[in-house]
Amino acid sequence: MSKTNLLSRFIMPLALLLLAFQGQAQAAEGWPREFKNADGTTTSIPAQPKRVLSTSVTVTGTLLAIDAPLAGSATGSNNDWYAQWDSVAKAKKLEKLWPAGSVDLEQAYAVAPDLIVVSTGGADSAKAQLAEFRKIAPTIVVDYGGQTWQALAEKLGVATGHEQNAAARIAEFDQTVQQARAKISVPPGKANIISFNGAGIPNPIATARGVHSRLLASLGFTMEDPNPAWQTTIKAQNDFVWATYENLTQLTAETSFLLRAPQERVDAFLHDPMLANLPSVKSRRVYSLGINSFRVDYYSANEIVRDVVKNFAKPAENSAQ
Repeated sequence: MSKTNLLSRFIMPLALLLLAFQGQAQAAEGWPREFKNADGTTTSIPAQPKRVLSTSVTVTGTLLAIDAPLAGSATGSNNDWYAQWDSVAKAKKLEKLWPAGSVDLEQAYAVAPDLIVVSTGGADSAKAQLAEFRKIAPTIVVDYGGQTWQALAEKLGVATGHEQNAAARIAEFDQTVQQARAKISVPPGKANIISFNGAGIPNPIATARGVHSRLLASLGFTMEDPNPAWQTTIKAQNDFVWATYENLTQLTAETSFLLRAPQERVDAFLHDPMLANLPSVKSRRVYSLGINSFRVDYYSANEIVRDVVKNFAKPAENSAQ
């Protein structure tokens, strides 16, 4: 039996079982619970929440993934859900409360939540209204920017009593990654991830420690780390170096992934005269990371893995498709 078959048939199921037991053990913790917030404070949650209000559309994706009892959520600035989990939200009839950046406290009261979730940063942060939210219900603060969706799911699992669901989702995704690794041939050399915007504006490049790079690294890619001196923002970002368009010419990876890029964006990158000497352009190894890859949550991460398998499948998998 090959190592791959051994992994799929015995080791991964055992890991899933162990994680399930771990989740059950955590679920056995009672209430009230003390939740350590990302801003250093602590929130006491008196009982397992039954009506959760998410003020961050980014966090909502992870709450949906662990099947938390969402009563309502803020949306994106366009008043829509994120496309990668839009169908899930609609199936659950999740109520839209307000667009990101336009907090409506009357709506928050109307939902009658018993737990409110606020993010520390991002365009969908409602941290400015934290004091008002705490008058409505116990309110926790999370930071989705500097951690994987798995780490966020574990924290939200503790806050909602859905630890077992979080552990199951993480184990399921780990198995998906392991199976994907067995199906692909990772090209030689390094890879990078670019949010390609063209001349005149920043072109963020994913750092090797960021969640996007860590996901590709889990699939076997070796990630190029951009020079931190290229950062154009005053405050250093954990996930991206906001580089100028001109700095893109100094990248050396043989494979490039473009963030949130339709095919026409990939074509524009490949035919940009300024970037003609990039190793990835010369080798024609430029790919979209996925149209929904801006935020990495359970749903978009699965889409990214699916597309990587499609683009880098071993010959046997290619011929079978």
